[in-house]
Amino acid sequence: MGSPGSGLSRRSTLALAAGGLAATRMPTLAVAQDMAFFRIATGGTAGTYYPVGALIASVISNPPGSRPCDKGGSCGVPGLVASAQSSEGSVANIEAVASGQVESGFCQSDVVFWAYNGTGVFEGAEPRRNLRLIGGLYPEVVQIVVRRDSGIASIPGMAGKRVSLDTEGSGTLVDARIILGYYGLIDADLDAAYVQHGLSVSMLRAGELDGFFVVAGYPANSVFDLVQEGLAGLLPIPAEDALQLLAGHPFFSLSVVPEGTYPGLPHVTTLAIGAQWIVTPDLPDELVYGVTQALWHENSRALLESGHPAARQLKLSNALLGAAIPLHPGARRYYEEAGLDLSHVPLPDDGADIV
Repeated sequence: MGSPGSGLSRRSTLALAAGGLAATRMPTLAVAQDMAFFRIATGGTAGTYYPVGALIASVISNPPGSRPCDKGGSCGVPGLVASAQSSEGSVANIEAVASGQVESGFCQSDVVFWAYNGTGVFEGAEPRRNLRLIGGLYPEVVQIVVRRDSGIASIPGMAGKRVSLDTEGSGTLVDARIILGYYGLIDADLDAAYVQHGLSVSMLRAGELDGFFVVAGYPANSVFDLVQEGLAGLLPIPAEDALQLLAGHPFFSLSVVPEGTYPGLPHVTTLAIGAQWIVTPDLPDELVYGVTQALWHENSRALLESGHPAARQLKLSNALLGAAIPLHPGARRYYEEAGLDLSHVPLPDDGADIV
């Protein structure tokens, strides 16, 4: 299905994308003027997925009439207009991508793995075996934000407090429950709220919440503001506890929020999860090859470096870290040409979409 107002069917949109790619080889006026739309489901506008998604959309876009890449213009996919679309987060993005509601989405690596295999939060559901990976983006860090006047000094101290675990459909909710569960807490032990990150920030500022969980690249702008205003700080996940959590949940990795990331805060020990970009094999190989190539093009660095700090962590060398589902064949072709080691990346069950 085309973007709202585009008047294009999904089939014709994808055909135009392939035609736009062909324009690099057959620069006829008719083909060069074709335009296709490519949506990236992200997260709430106050989080990290959305601003990073907007940057990546700019990197991979190359609307008709743009200056050529070698003349200082876009190095994106010819004819492609990409856009970041706000959403409820990882779990919702899985559903949107797998069902064809959007062309692509950002998701936490743990949620992607569970969806593909029908385990974890997708236990009992039909495995989403049609999910494919474009690549890994950056580490997302578990940040547990609490009001300074809340009296909360540790995670067990959240019992009975007003804490947002994020919305149903978000990866943050999944991870919050895992972490709370390690300390013997369930939702009912808290005065739990289930609101999106932006509303959590507003409610904490208004004194209506004592804390909230967010899983995002650092610094999260909204958290930065709360800390700078003297309203909030971060709870650590002590290293010994983090190691125990790793033993049962290997998709986590040890991490810290470095000193100085937020005004006046020391380094904070925590856990991290990879942010990944997913599609389905229904997208044309040439389109995804072009998108992957544009993402990692050397000329894209300047734009990525100019935006959200999390986007500065995007590195080709890390693109396959935590890859636990098959690559889209277009992306796979790009990484093979780039010389990356793909030996640890799983193949589709039948290998049908590998070229």
